[in-house]
Order: sequence, then C-alpha cells, then structure tokens
Amino acid sequence: MTSAGFAVFRGLSTATFLIAACASPAWATATFDEVKREFRPSDTLILDRSGDVLQRLRTDASVRRGQWVALPDISPALRTALVLSEDKRFYEHSGVDWRAVSSAAWGNLWATKTRGASTLSMQLAGLLDEDWRVAAGGRSITQKIGQTVSAQLLERSWRKDQILEAYLNLVPFRGEIVGIDALARTLFGKAAHGLDEREAAIAAALVRAPNAKAAQVAQRACGVLKTMQAPAKADCEGLDLFASVALQRRAFDATEGVAPHLARQVLRQAAPDGKPRPVTVRSTLRAPLQRVAVQTLTQQLRELRGRHVEDGAIVVLDNASGEVLAWVGSSGELSAAAEVDGVLALRQPGSTLKPFLYAQAMAEKRLTAASLIEDSSSQIQTAGGLYIPQNYDRQFKGLVSARTALGASLNVPAVRTLVMVSPEAFHKQLKAAGLPLKETGDYYGYSLALGSSEVSLLALTNAYRTLANGGRFSPPAFSPVRRADFKPAIDPRAAFIVSDILADPLARARTFGTDSVLATRFWTAVKTGTSKDMRDNWAVGYSQRYTVGVWVGNASGAPMQDVSGSSGAAPVWATLMRYLHQNESSRAPTPPAGVLQSRVRFAAPGSAPLEAARQEWFIRGTEQALFAIDSGAAAPHSARAGSQNGLKSARQTGDAPSRITAPASGTILALDPDIPPTRQRVNFSAEGRDVRWLIDGKQFAQGPAAQWLPWPGRHVVQLVDASGRVADEIRLEVRGAGVRQAEAGSRASK
Repeated sequence: MTSAGFAVFRGLSTATFLIAACASPAWATATFDEVKREFRPSDTLILDRSGDVLQRLRTDASVRRGQWVALPDISPALRTALVLSEDKRFYEHSGVDWRAVSSAAWGNLWATKTRGASTLSMQLAGLLDEDWRVAAGGRSITQKIGQTVSAQLLERSWRKDQILEAYLNLVPFRGEIVGIDALARTLFGKAAHGLDEREAAIAAALVRAPNAKAAQVAQRACGVLKTMQAPAKADCEGLDLFASVALQRRAFDATEGVAPHLARQVLRQAAPDGKPRPVTVRSTLRAPLQRVAVQTLTQQLRELRGRHVEDGAIVVLDNASGEVLAWVGSSGELSAAAEVDGVLALRQPGSTLKPFLYAQAMAEKRLTAASLIEDSSSQIQTAGGLYIPQNYDRQFKGLVSARTALGASLNVPAVRTLVMVSPEAFHKQLKAAGLPLKETGDYYGYSLALGSSEVSLLALTNAYRTLANGGRFSPPAFSPVRRADFKPAIDPRAAFIVSDILADPLARARTFGTDSVLATRFWTAVKTGTSKDMRDNWAVGYSQRYTVGVWVGNASGAPMQDVSGSSGAAPVWATLMRYLHQNESSRAPTPPAGVLQSRVRFAAPGSAPLEAARQEWFIRGTEQALFAIDSGAAAPHSARAGSQNGLKSARQTGDAPSRITAPASGTILALDPDIPPTRQRVNFSAEGRDVRWLIDGKQFAQGPAAQWLPWPGRHVVQLVDASGRVADEIRLEVRGAGVRQAEAGSRASK
C-alpha cells in the first residue's frame, strides 16, 4: 500500500470510527466481569456443602462448552502459541494492528480472507457481538469496520490479560467444542493447564481452521511449533498421527464425578421445567464421605461377585435435619445397569419392616419387650388358604421374648405379632413413617410382616431416621435446611424401646452370634433384611447423629447366592458408621416420659428359665416382674382346634388310635411367596405307632410326624398303620408357584 493509500485508509477508518462510536453496541459497555458472569458452560457443577465439586453433569446438548478457566490456569505454551499464531503484536497495538493492515494489499484488506490482519481483540469483538461475526459469504465492509471500531473500544476498557482470557474461553475450536476447557478435556483428556507445546500448537492451528482435516491441522501446527522453537529444533515428526488421534478422541464424558444419581435429583429440584439452568448447584452432601461410600461399596461388591451380586446403593442422612450426606445410586462400572438409581428403586425390604411392627404392637399395649411369643411351625388361615411362615435358618426357637424375636429377626413371631395388630393397621403405621406403599394392607396380608411390599432405600432409611428421632418424621432434604419440620409418626415410647432392642447385641445373638459385624464400639441400632429368593439384601441403622441405609443385590432382580444380611450389606454399613464416628461419639437416646425400666424373670414349668433375668424397658402401666407359661398354656394345642389369634399349631398330641391330626382334610395350602419353594415344607402329625405316610399312593415318610415338600395340585394323604391298613385319609390342595430347579439353594427373609 502507498503512503497516500494508507493515509486515505486511516482517514476513512477514523471517520468510520466516529460513526460507529455513535452507534456504540450494547456489549461495548459490558465489563470483563459481566461477560464472565454471563458465560454459560454446557455442564452444571454439583457442589457439596463446602463448595467442592461432586459431579459435572452436561445440561446443554447444543454445544460443548466447559467451565470458564482463568488465564493463570491456562498452559503458558498455549498462550504463547496463540499469540504467535494469531496476533504477534497483541501486547503492542490498541485493538488494530495497523502494521499488519498496511502490509496487505488494498484489495485483500477487505476480502473474505482477512484473518492475517485480524487481531485477537477484533476476533473477540466478533465473538461478543453477533453483528460482527463471519457469515457464510464472509464479512461485509460494514461488519469489518464495526469489528475494527469495536476492538478499539474493547481495548480502552479491558486489560490485555482479560481480552486473552475471554478469547480463550469463548473461541470455537472444532465442531461443537467451544472454549479451551472443552477442547483440552475432549481432545487431550486433561485440564487446560496441562497442555504441552505440541498440544498447544494443535489447539492454535484449530483456531484458524476449526474443521480442517487432520493433515492440514498437523501442517499448521508444525508451523506454530517452528515459531515457538528454533526451526531446526521443532519436532514435527509424528505430528500427523498425533493430530489424527487427538481429533478423533472424545474424552470429555457427559457426566463425571462421584455422585451422578444425586446430581440429577439436585438439578431437577434446583431447575424444574421452564426455569433457567444454573451453572452450579450446592447440595447437602459431604464430598469426603461420598468418596468413602463409593469406595466401600465397590470393594464389598468386588468381594461378592462370585455370589452373583453386582449392584448396590447407599444413603446417609443427618438425623436432626434430614439432609442427605451421601448418596450412591449404583456400583458404577461393576453394574450392567449403572443408570438405575438404587436409592430410589422400589425393592422388597424383607425383615427391615419388623421394628415398625413391634413398635406398633407395643404402642397398642399388645406386647412388651419381655412378652413371650411362640416360635413354632404355624398355619394362618387366609382367604386364599393357609399362610405358613418359616424362619431364615429353617429352625424354630420355641417360646422367646419379643426382644429376642426382633433382635434375632425371627419370622414366625413377627407374623404372630401382625395377626394381633392386623395388616391394615400396620399398613397405616408404615405410611405414617414415610413408606408410601402402593397397595392396601389387606392386599399384602400377613406376609407384610416379612417385607412383601416394595419400598425405596431412601424412604426406608428415612423411616429408620424417624425411629432415631423418637418417632418424629420429616422428609429428607437435598439442599440445606434451617430446621426440619417434624410431625409425630410413631409412639415415642415404643420408638425408644425398639431402638434399645436394635442396639442390643445379646438380643440378636441367637441368629447373628455375639461377634457380629453389626456390633460397634459406640451406640448404634441396626436391622438387616433379605427379600424372597435372595433378591435384595439390606442393612439399615442409626447412631445418635446419623442414619445409614445400604442395599445390595442386582438391578435386574436376579437372585444372589448365599448372601445374608450380615455378609452382604452389613459390612458396608459398619464401615461407614466407623468412618462417621472416628472423631464423634454416639450415646444412647434419653428415655422419654412414660417409660420405665424394671427387672424381669422368665420361667417355664419343669424346665430351665426360658431366658435369663434382666432389666427391661416398659411403657408405664405394662410392666410386670415375671413372664411364665403355666402347664395349661404350655400344653400343645390340638391341630384341629384354633389357638389364640387364629393361629394353628401342627404338633403331635400324644398316643391315640392311628389317625391324622394335622392338617385337616380339605385344607388349602398357599405356598409362601417369601420363601424359595425348595425350602418350604408342610408338617404332618398323627396319633399312633409304627405308621407310614403315603401321598397320592407313594410312601414319603414314617413315624408320627412328617414333612413334605409341596407341589401345586390336589393330593390324597393316607396314614397306614402297622398292619398295613389305611387308618386315616385326608385331601388337601396346594396353590402357588411350584419348585423350579433354578431356585434350589435359595433362602428366605432374614
């Protein structure tokens, strides 16, 4: 360009500047802080209660834009590469590089390919204002002049480091990728501060040609390297392959962190449909606790893989506020269904419902913790036939106290207790504790005592938190709350006594032993549960300050193999409780008004005491010193006569002419849905000696008592005496699912 031409251009641009300045676009008055504040990444960051990042969750599918990165956190190599490639005199000019403009021909100055004379400030002006952006046919003269003027206005109010920082965060690199954070994480799998010279050269090359082929990008990157280093030292060897691999990589996952399932819940609560999406959302979680929970669950599930277990979930609640402190929805990479949130999935809770049943029976003064309940083979008449509950270990303990029945998780006493309370009344109690069961109590029937309904881990854990709070219920919270809104749900006196039972290692010793994993050095109350066919395993319990719920199983619903409450979920629960209380104490709750402690003794005629004497808690007015069974009450009930609460006992009554005493002819047997068919038995009893049992003409047992593995259908049972004569005969029907080979070896609820 001649000096005259240059002077003409300067005069024209000065006049244009004055015209454009009068128009002064709205963004030109925006400060750097305002632009940064308006920046919206394509991801939302979920923070813990202290501000630490828990999860990054993509919420804008139209663009791939990372977080805003401060200039000091961007690789020095990239800053150097960008300035050398795009604007060598960036730190010298005031928005327009007039030396670069004067070195170009007049015709090329306003042509479509003007990148060589376009400064970083001018490019940033185009990024900030749509009016100055390149259209499909290139920029018009008006756009170019406006961009030039806008760049000079920008330089007057912004510092150079602010311009460079904003540019690197706003510039499109390739495809949907915008900004250096998204580029570094997508193509190179690292943060922006970690880019080396070769990666920086490729990034700078992409600024000029975002959608170029890998070979062209490598060629341009080689040129950038030569400007950064001495040409003889520039290492361009292998750059083609490196660029090709980088441009195909997609390392920036849609979600990343340790709380993916909680992140969705928190975001849904913070930004319901129709409301703006926040950049960050603070949750109630504790990041260190969340990481420990994820690690503990993963380790336990790796140990259980040989037992057909691949999924699990954890939730930790603060007792006072209800705030969620940890939320692990799945086992992640160990799971075939990692997207399923195990904290919210509906599963059968097994024996974990028993504490609420005993609490209700005590509140209604039907039982005390010292009341004796018979644990024996029992049949309960229902509309569909007989319900015959069994214990987990297939053994019966005889007469036991309610404390032992609950602590040792005995099934038959629980069903007897539900007969006293009624399924419908128990259903109402569970709903009051925050367990929104889908069906009515009568729908579930007596199996509700053994957890035949479906609940979520979150609801179940919060129900145990209700026990921890003396029977007061409040919903769990994802965001910080000043004060929980409690309402009464369980009798506080009954809640206290049940908590004392769940914290008693001696009460659970009959089933779990004295050295159970459930025992802690500090005060805790805990209950395990296993649903039918070993599909769900639970451990839920609380300390003075925290309630922890753990579930293990399979999201597909497939049964586990040989996994009990103490070997599945309980080790995870115990580890988390120890972590929570490594620097905190936990004390037993203070007895509420209306309870008292009294010494009790147990006795049975002609035998040793049923249980050792002890101090026991009572609701005032229900206390007594001796719990005993007299000879009349201890005598076996006739199988044909109904006992208390509609229970029938199938037990031998003594010598008599040969006849079948149980079950009665015409009995309809309903197979227990909570017990694998291979583990169920029908008990037969008879009077007489040297008798044999036949079913449908085939002998299956000898002696006055027999057990039979039932299968569906109508059957004829015959009793043959010593002479070979058919002494008695009954007919019965079995309804329900039959024996399947795949179910062999399964166990019932614990």
